[in-house]
Amino acid sequence: MTKKLKAFCVTSICALAVFGLLGGCSKAEKEVEPLVTVQIAKVETKALTETVTADAVLFPLQQAAITPKIAAPLSKIYVQRGDRVKEGQLLATLENADIAASVTENRGGFEQAQASFETSTKAGIPEELQKAELDRQQARENLDAQTKLAESRKSLFEQGALPRKDLDTAQVSYIQAKAQFEIADRHLASLNAVGQKASVQSANAQLAQARGKFEGAQAQLKYTEIRSPINGVVTDRPNFAGEMAPAGVALITVMDLSSIIGKAHISQAQAARLKIGDLAEIQVQGVDKPVPAKVSLISPALDLNSTTVEVWVRADNKGQRLRPGSAAKIEMQSQHEENALVIPQNSVLKDETGKTTVLVVDKETVHQREVRVGIQDSEAGLVQISSGLQAGEIVVTNQAYGLPDKTKVKIQEAESANAGKEKASEKKEEKD
Repeated sequence: MTKKLKAFCVTSICALAVFGLLGGCSKAEKEVEPLVTVQIAKVETKALTETVTADAVLFPLQQAAITPKIAAPLSKIYVQRGDRVKEGQLLATLENADIAASVTENRGGFEQAQASFETSTKAGIPEELQKAELDRQQARENLDAQTKLAESRKSLFEQGALPRKDLDTAQVSYIQAKAQFEIADRHLASLNAVGQKASVQSANAQLAQARGKFEGAQAQLKYTEIRSPINGVVTDRPNFAGEMAPAGVALITVMDLSSIIGKAHISQAQAARLKIGDLAEIQVQGVDKPVPAKVSLISPALDLNSTTVEVWVRADNKGQRLRPGSAAKIEMQSQHEENALVIPQNSVLKDETGKTTVLVVDKETVHQREVRVGIQDSEAGLVQISSGLQAGEIVVTNQAYGLPDKTKVKIQEAESANAGKEKASEKKEEKD
């Protein structure tokens, strides 16, 4: 073999060796593809309830802070704090000797006015009418007599049997009798048309004025009796007998504690998902179990200062476990789906455009898929998927952010979709 041939063979072998090494390196690089370890959850079908949680303050169903309408010292107090009272029950009395005397005085004035009214309407007015009728009748009879006398004397004068002087006297008497009759007739007509009505109105006005004074005095006396306007429990009674209650300060406070109202402020979006009658729970520190309640009011207007919506929940308060003024946490069930496709909330991704996606695991490779979400249960850490997934599919949970599409993954530990709920329950038990 020549030297040239030997050199060519050596060169060829070296080249093949180099290409072989390079090909081997490429193949090795392709085989060593990085794997990302992820946790997964299975898409499950289960009942899901969305809740709205808010901080609240408790109030009684009804409350009456009773403030006296008149200023007077306390005479007697019949109740203590914690006493149960009924509507209309006498709780306390104020000093009222002077007011009682005023009632007696005005009662006398009223009775006198009644007597005057009876006299005016049943005796005085009929008597005056009767007199006016008599005057008219007498005037009529006198006019008739003077008329006949004047006619008779006129006839005798025409026959020449009577002087002119007697005829003129008869005619003057006739004119006077006629004038008297007209006056009596007008007086009677006036009494019938106006006088009687005015007299009755005057008598009525005097009686009404006396009645008003008497009833006003009675009202003042009634104000000295402090009565409960509602059924409830006496929660405050700061004064004692003999003291003068300060103006504008409640003498006794009564609360109806049969039910409790929890008042909270939530966002407009949360309020839009609630309706009257939705189930709720009230949680108060010191009370072992949540107290069942219902949404009783959703304000139709926003609070001007906080731009939030005020919501009330009402709960029965058996045993008075809930106390007004306490801080509480309320949970309201806004929506419920009996057969919802659910996954953990940390599986859902949302980009800048608002598109919602999840990473679905298929043969150790993840694929990004757009989905539509429904209601959420923040307490359990679950969210409903209304479209884009099917029951039984596998999705990436807490490692979903920043994971590119078609990434090779290694499953660390399979989680069921209710794992978040189990963790939330464990945390809740630790807090309790």
